[in-house]
Amino acid sequence: MQLPYAEPLTIREPGAPVIPEPPRRGEDGGEPCGLCAGQSTAAVWQDEHFSLHPPVGGSLAGAVWLASREHVDSFSDLSPEAAAAFGPLAARVERAILGRWGDGGAHFHVWFIPRPLGMLEASGMMLPLWEDVLPNVTDEELADAARRIAEAL
Repeated sequence: MQLPYAEPLTIREPGAPVIPEPPRRGEDGGEPCGLCAGQSTAAVWQDEHFSLHPPVGGSLAGAVWLASREHVDSFSDLSPEAAAAFGPLAARVERAILGRWGDGGAHFHVWFIPRPLGMLEASGMMLPLWEDVLPNVTDEELADAARRIAEAL
């Protein structure tokens, strides 16, 4: 893998955690949800569960974002019908853009990466970049966390 930055890069220290975190768009006390308020780019496609939108100011033609029609925070909050429709729809979108999902491995997999509570600079698409420069925890800590997640399933 090669980063799109010239060397030498200087690693920054993350700021102090902000706890409690401020409300996000669409949460009580936060700004209104742009999607629900009609302030996002217009949908280029939609069905009863999802709408598909082009980004603004992007560099990769074919990039799109998919939003639930329900105002929910995460996969776990989707209605059972919308959750069941997501996988087949994601596959249809991938086939339509003729792209690849993932990081080069030919076996389908998805990473779930938790943002540290209060680390606001790691929000959104910045999280994987920060994950790459934060100090590693031990393999035992990683395995223990994975076991706790497995137990919750």
